[in-house]
Amino acid sequence: MPGGPGGSGGVTGGSGGGSTQHWLWALGGAVAASAMGGAILFAAGAFGDPRPDPDLAGYSYTSDLCNRTSFTPFENSNYKIKPAGSSSSSSGTSGSGAQNPQYSGVQQGAMDSMWCNAELKPSDAGSNDYSSAWVYSAATLHKKTDPTAEFADGYRAYESQRSSIAYKVTQVPGIGDEAYLVSRSDDSSGSYVILGVRDGWMTYQVTWSSYTSRNSSAKPPSTDQIAGMLKNSATETLRKLGS
Repeated sequence: MPGGPGGSGGVTGGSGGGSTQHWLWALGGAVAASAMGGAILFAAGAFGDPRPDPDLAGYSYTSDLCNRTSFTPFENSNYKIKPAGSSSSSSGTSGSGAQNPQYSGVQQGAMDSMWCNAELKPSDAGSNDYSSAWVYSAATLHKKTDPTAEFADGYRAYESQRSSIAYKVTQVPGIGDEAYLVSRSDDSSGSYVILGVRDGWMTYQVTWSSYTSRNSSAKPPSTDQIAGMLKNSATETLRKLGS
């Protein structure tokens, strides 16, 4: 009586049982060898954490970013830091005890973050001149995720905003691995300019926001002049942060 398809002997009959047994032993050996090889690969790190070590480009955390921030380019452009306690309410710091500049920082598992905010005033501003400028800076050390892929898009997105305010984004050479300048000029009474820099897994942003009083006799700086101040300040600040 035929045992299997095509009349060949079935695996359970005659000498087929021995063949089946040898086949099962061979299969078991192959599985064991595969498991052994997997264990060796795992021990060697082939299936370990694929994330690379963070490239912090030599930068380190500081709890006082203002101490590393270079204000010299602003001072050379006829601006000075307002005395502590005299900051205007529009800067978000008012009262006799207000500190200027202000700084903060925090170290976390995935990133270290640092901030420095300062209010400036034209050096020759009179008592009725309420012109002011605010410089906001922030540095982040990314310790778990590489920010490279998303960095440029974050600044290019300004050009795609659907609003009554138009932004211009330009790439800035000569600082970090990549840098972008975002500028917006609402009218003659104010300016808003951002400089973002990425160097390895460190990102840095410094923002200029200014208001020019109607009583001011000084001509406000142009976007190009502000861009120069921000770039010079960022270059020196990052040098200090990396030293």
